[in-house]
Amino acid sequence: MNAFPFRTAVALAIGFGVAACDNMKDQANLRPMVASRQFPDGASSRPLPAHTVARGQPAVNDPLITGFRDGVELAHSPVAFTPELLARGRERFNIYCAVCHGEDGYGTGIVVRRGFPAPPSLHDERLRQTPDGHVFDVMTRGFGVMLPYVDRIEPRDRWAIVGYVRALQRSQHATLVDVPESQRRQLTAP
Repeated sequence: MNAFPFRTAVALAIGFGVAACDNMKDQANLRPMVASRQFPDGASSRPLPAHTVARGQPAVNDPLITGFRDGVELAHSPVAFTPELLARGRERFNIYCAVCHGEDGYGTGIVVRRGFPAPPSLHDERLRQTPDGHVFDVMTRGFGVMLPYVDRIEPRDRWAIVGYVRALQRSQHATLVDVPESQRRQLTAP
């Protein structure tokens, strides 16, 4: 048996395979709602079939998803701020927010130290007084140079971040009255 024809056949097969794959890197990458010659109507995406119903999706105007109720920003989060939720909020904040806002919330994150415009400090009185729904909405839709995070952070995690931001704000502006009675004695003891 001669090995030469076998090796030649394998080499040709690999060559044809690579040549066929070359076509894949040059294919169109269509984006929804962008003009295209793919379909006769010139659209790149197809309309939904009649009577299509989304399954497992929340209502479009659900306050848990939007941060609004009847067009007004929610004053307080619809999610209870438990220790577990705040821990999750801290984790998500450090992943998504700290690069600009800094881990302390003062707006001195790593990208700011490298020249990116500084966001306002989360400890500014204006932001401490803003409704929880506003903080949620800014994460959802973005604001100024801040990009929207609606496609990166799930709504429950956005509420967790709101809770953590509130805890962070309170940590910098707490008074002795905010400390539980049992621990207050330890702080004031000589």
